[in-house]
Amino acid sequence: MVLYTSPFPNSFLSVLHSFSWGLIFPCYWLADRLVASFVPTTYEKRQRADDPCYFHALCIIITTPIYLALLVASLPFALIGFLLWSPLQSARRPYIYSRLEDKNHANGATLLTEWKAAGNGKSFCFGSANVCLLPDSLARFNNVFNTQARAKEIGRRIRNGASRPQIKIYIDSPTNTSISAASFSSLVSPQGGDNSNRTVNAGIKRTTSMEYKGDNSGSNNSEDIREDKGGPGEPNEGEENTCIVRINGEDNGHMSDTETDTVNGQAHASGPAEPSLEGDTEISKTPNHKQKEGDSGSLDSYSASRESLVKVRVGDGTVDQSTVNNKLLYKASIMKKTSVRKKKHTDETFDHEISAFFPANLDFLCLQEVFDKRAAEKLKEQLHHYFEYIVYDVGVYSCHGCCSFKFVNSGLLFASRYPVMDAAYHCYPNGRGTDSLASKGALFLKVQVGSTPQDQRIVGYISCTHLQAIAGDTTVRCEQLDMLQDWLSEFRKSTSSSSTANPEELVAFDVICGDLNFDNCSSEDKLEQQHSLFTHYKDPCRIGPGEDKPWAIGTLLDPEGLYDDEVCTPDNLQKVLESEEGRKGYLVYPTSKNHSSSQKGRKASLKGNGRRIDYMLYTEEGLYLEWKVEVEEFSFITQLAGLTDHLPVAMRLMVSTGDDDP
Repeated sequence: MVLYTSPFPNSFLSVLHSFSWGLIFPCYWLADRLVASFVPTTYEKRQRADDPCYFHALCIIITTPIYLALLVASLPFALIGFLLWSPLQSARRPYIYSRLEDKNHANGATLLTEWKAAGNGKSFCFGSANVCLLPDSLARFNNVFNTQARAKEIGRRIRNGASRPQIKIYIDSPTNTSISAASFSSLVSPQGGDNSNRTVNAGIKRTTSMEYKGDNSGSNNSEDIREDKGGPGEPNEGEENTCIVRINGEDNGHMSDTETDTVNGQAHASGPAEPSLEGDTEISKTPNHKQKEGDSGSLDSYSASRESLVKVRVGDGTVDQSTVNNKLLYKASIMKKTSVRKKKHTDETFDHEISAFFPANLDFLCLQEVFDKRAAEKLKEQLHHYFEYIVYDVGVYSCHGCCSFKFVNSGLLFASRYPVMDAAYHCYPNGRGTDSLASKGALFLKVQVGSTPQDQRIVGYISCTHLQAIAGDTTVRCEQLDMLQDWLSEFRKSTSSSSTANPEELVAFDVICGDLNFDNCSSEDKLEQQHSLFTHYKDPCRIGPGEDKPWAIGTLLDPEGLYDDEVCTPDNLQKVLESEEGRKGYLVYPTSKNHSSSQKGRKASLKGNGRRIDYMLYTEEGLYLEWKVEVEEFSFITQLAGLTDHLPVAMRLMVSTGDDDP
């Protein structure tokens, strides 16, 4: 399948489209600014309350007639442009595929080495987020604003979080199943752009991920990655950008609260912060992007990060694997008391957390509501510092391809560190209300993640979607889930070049990400909760229809509280969401007949952990039979605090191949 690198098949149509949009844009921009001036956010309302001279009201009185006059003057040109633009959409391609040619600018992509399916397996990390990048006037109805600046900052935070080092701890002694405070002093992060794997002995000064600047890693040498591969405690093949810490087994004492406090105190003794890497002048225009103490969202704050993703694994192969899984494999934070940190549920087989960072070594990213084209370009530019392959501007416009007229695209964007082999997009034809004005649909992708020694391709399938948002449209969402399954099945059949007898490709994973606009606990969403999709795909956060796991939290934030000091930074939002009372104040909760319509002031009646409408699903069906896929970790991410009204989610899957080659 040919991937489309431009929106039109020839340059003549591209020039004609640019000309028509140039005629439309002044009218579009003036209308957007005019409406935006009458839809203030809560942050702007607070600022204006401190303005005794009513300066803003005076500005509106002066600028509104000017905007109206210019808008009327631009209407004839916009009409001519629309008459040219609309028929051109029949020739427009459904997406644009962008590949970064200059890999020196891709901090993450340069670290990849091809997976050969040797060893015990490989992990792949997936992320998903609804970023609310609508035209500014529409975004304000969700209490966010300054779409262009937010797009740039969102991209910067994502790639900075994903490009930080992943710190792992290897315990040499099979008899020592605990970590003392002294053990944590051995943690060290790569400095000066050196991100190669390394083994660090105790006694070296401990640093934090805050001291790592993702933008400075462009000089990484892929040859360095292959250092220290041999010997016990060898990491899984293909794990890049990792700092390995080896802990000796002399200290058999468990980590006490006193020791933990000592660790916390030492961890904040970091050097002076570096200045923001870029865009500070522009970003400072909005409160969402102001760096405060404790804001680790961009890795540029004055305080150290509380998120260091430390993994404990075994450095000696003589230990029984079941003992390892039960006693050693867990995730901890070097900046926070272990008694407070939510690590692993007693009956859970994988790690889960509320994290202030996107996961290190993020491989795939699915975004929703990237509707604004200019914002999409800014976001793409930032993401290309880490992701080499991006599919954006996904969808159809005008009356082409769907039943009703579409003013904006689907809002879907996909970014990958691995090459995209095939892509397909389908528009949901049954959208209703305001949702029918956008070409909401599903984007299906096939990526190549490696090859076997027998030259068989190792591939994976990823689907990104955004369902009907209007409350009460249960049947519409169920129909869209039916179409999603059918389209995905057709995509896999049409792109597969294998047969059961002679497989040319081995499928490693099949994942669905997106904003499904229903939660698993609302009484009004029972039909969606019982959909057949959940019989084929597994939700790591779900026990069954109507019941989530105790550690799962909602992903829809209460828009009214986005700019409160308690939640306006990643670290602060993380602290709030880790407490039940905090979640009640700042998350939207499942609807119930016993709940009042007001979000505030009803804490006593709220049950559960909030509305979880952003999903990450995976399946074990249709994969290579000799391989096993299981969840390694699941995260709710607060790094985009103040930039969107959704919590991003991330999932790391481990593809286990066994000791022998396939």
